[in-house]
Amino acid sequence: MVNTTAADQLNEKGSDLDSRVLQVHKTDSGVAVATLNRPDKRNALNMALRQAIIDVLNELEADESVKVVVLCGSGGVFCAGFDLDELMSTEDRSAVFAHSTAYHHAVHNFPKPLVAAIEGAAVAGGMDLALMCDMRVGASDAKYGQPQVKMGVPAAFDLVKSVVGDPAARELCITGRIIDASHASSIGLIHRTVTPGEAVEAAITLAGEIAEVAAASAMKKAFVDAQPDLFGPT
Repeated sequence: MVNTTAADQLNEKGSDLDSRVLQVHKTDSGVAVATLNRPDKRNALNMALRQAIIDVLNELEADESVKVVVLCGSGGVFCAGFDLDELMSTEDRSAVFAHSTAYHHAVHNFPKPLVAAIEGAAVAGGMDLALMCDMRVGASDAKYGQPQVKMGVPAAFDLVKSVVGDPAARELCITGRIIDASHASSIGLIHRTVTPGEAVEAAITLAGEIAEVAAASAMKKAFVDAQPDLFGPT
């Protein structure tokens, strides 16, 4: 949920992109704020939410008024990862994994700067979502980790390694340990730490600064062109 201070900065130009599970608003400074909206599920990434992210990013890519996108979560949580209840109840898991690949490509290869605003937890696939963003602003009480490995679900090691480096990635992906904001900052997982409840506002401010940088879009294109394909063919 966008806090009151940040909400005051938003207008309704993006309301046509809203869906039940993903809500989008735009500021007058070229920033779009996309809010994962499954608070009862801690914003777990079910297929509907992943598809909404794909669709919205496609729309925002084509919108020349949008320079930077902020991703955040409602209900005081960024994202608890993939929706395991949906996964376990799905008979055709191959279709789920194929859709997951398309989702990862859409986020990882998005050609405009992405800023994650993290409150609460960013774990498992939620941490992956944050890692696919270019910058991460996190609350001082936020938590990060890959706890799914304790249940036999592999972590996206190559993605984690691309952000925090090999030694830290091995620790996170082997142990499934949950780390705090201080630890996350020390390994480069997050860029800025803010007071709880202020991550969205701080991310919008950062995104506004980026929107004013003339070469930001060209730099993001260079990043995407140079980065390895971490998720295989779509």
